[in-house]
Amino acid sequence: QVQLVESGGGLGQPGGSLRLSCAASGIILSAYPMAWYRQAPGKQREVVAVMTNSGSTNYADSVKGRFTISRDNAKNTVDLQMNNLKLEDTAVYYCRRLFPPLWGQGTQVTVSS
Repeated sequence: QVQLVESGGGLGQPGGSLRLSCAASGIILSAYPMAWYRQAPGKQREVVAVMTNSGSTNYADSVKGRFTISRDNAKNTVDLQMNNLKLEDTAVYYCRRLFPPLWGQGTQVTVSS
């Protein structure tokens, strides 16, 4: 069964760090462009970070310089390192294979002091 499973969410403090991981079964993630999205309460889902097959990356302005998307091909994961967390980073974070579309179930990130 092809699926994506996110992990690593939880409670973080302002200025702190969290690392999310997206693990795949049934597919090799390095073959696809991948992205992390998030959806805050009452808001639309938005793209946070994108990584192409060749390794190029792009980030939303709101997370640029704080978040880093990366691949671990040995583990078949796509990770999101989140540093200098802000209250507004609170959201459910989703991993997505861009083409063809495939979503994970999401992991909650809450930033609170």
